Amino acid sequence: MLSVKELTLVSDEQVAWEELGGGIKRKVMSYNDDIMLVKVAFEKGGVGAIHSHPHLQISYVSAGAFEITIGEDKKVLKTGDVYFVPSDILHGAVCLEAGELIDVFSPMRADFV
Repeated sequence: MLSVKELTLVSDEQVAWEELGGGIKRKVMSYNDDIMLVKVAFEKGGVGAIHSHPHLQISYVSAGAFEITIGEDKKVLKTGDVYFVPSDILHGAVCLEAGELIDVFSPMRADFV
């Protein structure tokens, strides 16, 4: 598998998808100890289960539509929208229309590599 740690110029086809099950797959595109960018593709109906982590997260909806829950807030976001998740806040996503999220984490998610 290609190591993308500190990879500076990344072509999409260089990085293989990792199947997560339930109609979800991801690509860790590049990272260092401080930051990580991950593409996450969802089939319609795919669920990113409610969870929390100590990392800051900001996500861009690059395609599709998602019902996003962050703490007590819930909203449908679609292509072009963004959401921010503070540290240790419960959050999750339900894919309403097949699509893709671009997730950025700080610091990097060691559990993803």
